[in-house]
Amino acid sequence: MKQIWFLMIFGIVLSACNKQNNYTEYVDPFIGTGAHGHTYPGAQVPFGMVQLSPDTRNDESWDGCGGYHYSDSSIIGFSHTHLSGTGVSDYGDVLLMPIMGELKLETGTSEQPQNGYRSLFSHDSETASPGYYSVYLDDYQVKAELTAGKRVGYHRYTFDNAGELQMMLDLIHRDPVIAAEIEVTGPNTLQGQRRSKYWAGDQHLYFAIEFSKPFKSVDLYEKKKLHSADKAIKGSHLQSVINFDVEAGEQLEVKVALSMVSADGAVSNLTQESTNINFVKAYELALIEWQEKLGKIAVEGGSLKEKRNFYTALYHSLLTPNLSQDVDGRYRGMDGKVHQAKGFTNYTVFSLWDTFRTLHPLLTIVEPELSADFVKCLVQKSKEYGELPMWELASNDTRCMIGYHAVSLIADAHAKGINNFELEEAYAEMKRTAMLDKRGLKDYRTLGYVPSNKSSQGVSKTLEYAYNDWCVAQVAKALNKSDDYHYFMNRSTNYRNIYDASTQFMRGRMADHSWVSDFDPMAVGYNYTEGNAYQYSLFVPQDVIGVTQLLGGQNALEEWLDRLFETEMAYELEEGTDVTGLIGQYAHGNEPSHHMAYLYNHAAAPWKTQHIVREIMATQYADTPGGLCGNEDCGQMSAWYVMSAIGLYPDNPGSPYYSVGSPIFDKVTLNLDNGQSFVIEAKGSSSSNIYIQKLGLNDSNYHKSFITHQDLLKGGSLKMQMGVEPNKEWFTQHLSNETTYKAAPHCYLSNSSDLFIDEFVVDMRCDDEEAEIRFTLDGTTPDKNSTLFTKPFTINQSTTLKMRSYKDGCEDGIVVTRELKKEKALSVSASQLKKGLKYSYYEGIYRSIYDYAQDEPAKTGVVDVPTLAICGRNEWIGVAYDGLVYIPQNGTYNFYVSANDGCMLKINGEEQFESDGRKSFPFAQQCSIELSKGYHRFEIGFYQCSDGIELKTEWEGPGFKRQAMPANCFFHQ
Repeated sequence: MKQIWFLMIFGIVLSACNKQNNYTEYVDPFIGTGAHGHTYPGAQVPFGMVQLSPDTRNDESWDGCGGYHYSDSSIIGFSHTHLSGTGVSDYGDVLLMPIMGELKLETGTSEQPQNGYRSLFSHDSETASPGYYSVYLDDYQVKAELTAGKRVGYHRYTFDNAGELQMMLDLIHRDPVIAAEIEVTGPNTLQGQRRSKYWAGDQHLYFAIEFSKPFKSVDLYEKKKLHSADKAIKGSHLQSVINFDVEAGEQLEVKVALSMVSADGAVSNLTQESTNINFVKAYELALIEWQEKLGKIAVEGGSLKEKRNFYTALYHSLLTPNLSQDVDGRYRGMDGKVHQAKGFTNYTVFSLWDTFRTLHPLLTIVEPELSADFVKCLVQKSKEYGELPMWELASNDTRCMIGYHAVSLIADAHAKGINNFELEEAYAEMKRTAMLDKRGLKDYRTLGYVPSNKSSQGVSKTLEYAYNDWCVAQVAKALNKSDDYHYFMNRSTNYRNIYDASTQFMRGRMADHSWVSDFDPMAVGYNYTEGNAYQYSLFVPQDVIGVTQLLGGQNALEEWLDRLFETEMAYELEEGTDVTGLIGQYAHGNEPSHHMAYLYNHAAAPWKTQHIVREIMATQYADTPGGLCGNEDCGQMSAWYVMSAIGLYPDNPGSPYYSVGSPIFDKVTLNLDNGQSFVIEAKGSSSSNIYIQKLGLNDSNYHKSFITHQDLLKGGSLKMQMGVEPNKEWFTQHLSNETTYKAAPHCYLSNSSDLFIDEFVVDMRCDDEEAEIRFTLDGTTPDKNSTLFTKPFTINQSTTLKMRSYKDGCEDGIVVTRELKKEKALSVSASQLKKGLKYSYYEGIYRSIYDYAQDEPAKTGVVDVPTLAICGRNEWIGVAYDGLVYIPQNGTYNFYVSANDGCMLKINGEEQFESDGRKSFPFAQQCSIELSKGYHRFEIGFYQCSDGIELKTEWEGPGFKRQAMPANCFFHQ
């Protein structure tokens, strides 16, 4: 009867949705669960705190990041938190598994599932749809069903056989546990917490569980040892077995509420969200919510496969970020403290390096109020943390990837008219983050790029920082901050400083302005973030006209793009690389390429954009488990498909424009939150009719290959006539017809070091013969009336040099400050010294050399030379070495540190370089510095995440070639 009632409810809900427009029926949550998509098939409501899904893996394998992989044949259980398509594992919290028969406390393995409590299953008995998941557990003859609310996960288990049910609650599952608790609080309730560390260095999660009937007994285990008399238990390896007697055909329901604040918070979430809500009702509510969200974009026409791909992509685009506050508004902040949200809702899981490109621009269309909340909570996170987070997870900054792309979300929201947040307050956090000295930003400001010898991924960092700077500038302009606007717009042109005209690629550059040797545009890694020179050289979304001018005009841009899509990879890439979904050198499986198909519009060849976006949609997406050509990355891969399928793309987030592509549906209706509708019609669209013949906006002929966000908000229509052959005449204008920001070129010194012994030759340079340089030596800001640099000169005292470039027709250049210091050895007596360097060794979740600064070291001591022999393990560690280095004679010395994952070098308290890794070994960070004979302060910072621990410290100087630094040069007081 319960099954019949459930089917009746399901039918009623679908009828209410209107069968003709039941968008949920096109969603297949299994898309992306195979290959390298890393998605999960379980139950969730849009942006919900709970992601209740099966786990088939509990290891840290790359394809186990979502907890589930379609190639697996056994299920460990059902946990309540999951990440959608990330490239690193985490979550998988609070796992439940119904066991009928012999109890085993181990999970078993994929190869030998019989050794644990996991169960075999078949995909034939597995179903998934928005807000619902079901599977039959073969070993226990139990049907498991899952659904979810915002903060509560709902389970329903149906038993084929009568007998004793042992419900496993496993808090050991997945990430290392710092602390955990389980407490029996009533005849059918439990609560507790799980504090863990992995990608999120310190994740707090609390839970409250309610069963639909009283349990017979509860067994508590700590490190597999039974604590039979206890009603509560604490430890780091906790499990609980909740015992029931069940009848054949009986259904047991379980509710699990989550909180990041407290167990009481979880109980309150459970009470307020699930009272009088059973499994059927919860699913009904989830289904209604999904239907409403998916219905914001209604498509007509297209094939069944295309509709499946489209609505599954839209579904994936509405999973993250995730709600991260209790019903009373409390949440755990990035400072580790509990806060009360005022005027916003807190969210987590901001995969910003991925999602700023398309996901968040898509959400400005379909979820503008939510987009405002995202801005507000990112600004609040910055206040708590001290900077805008790079990749926030469970109130931790994983510091994954590069850039500071939270500024893109803020600028894009403002450009789209989403203004219900304090712009001045947001700008303060944007500027504070942009002015940090971390992650190569100090050198970026001084040199106009991130030098490859001082920081890994120098090319990618330079390009992404330049785009971020443009975003900051747009908000400065909106606030009438003229000086800031010009300063950051100047910085936004820094991409020009790494453009190599001889190769037509963005190329790594050393601190002395020389190019990195042995350039290979296909080489992946080190100078580039998960990509190569082909995939990064046109990442200048903020100034396509400027980079087009560098290339030689629109025809040159078109030819460059042709080479991109036609040049095949000359060698096989390593297994597990993020460079996937290749069409020539275009890599759709990773984000840096995602805007490039639309650059043909800027090259006055929009028909080539239309051709290639159709090819990408047809070849890189499929309605199968392996249907994604790369990591889903929290909605970015799917959002690209959604936007491209409707025929629009945000190729420069932070601007109010969308590039026009080639829609695959006959008609798309955007049902906007302001009550307006915007219709995109593509008459005659098919797999062969992919080219726009003519375009009309609101029934008027339209000759531009872009429209504005305001066009959408006002409502109306964009009508296209599609054909089988390109029409090269309808198009007359794209944004590339606009002007570029003309900044005077960056000026710099020929000497990359600021230290000198006796004299310093001040040789100012600028890579433009038409520019002039004005400077001061007294710390004042130079202007056009300051001293003109004409030839090198010499100083012999410490001096603050400020220089600025000027060029007719250009905005004034950035003021570059160099603190030129006359250095000398420390005044120490050899009798006060001992050999070796002091060290402090740390164990924790570290992703930069700054992370362990506030921690207590696991041990300290002295080493002859920097070594990793002192480390107690090979991952998640940090080491700080501190002492003196003896310089045998005056001269120029080069220092090299090779590290995997990252390192930092300070000499006399001045940072020489700091790299956040990206698997840099055996490539060394290096510096060249003048030092006088004697003792100098010497500090090395090192951290290691995973994937091969390495550290090497070398030097060269007057009279000796590059070699390992010997023990006889290191001392400490």
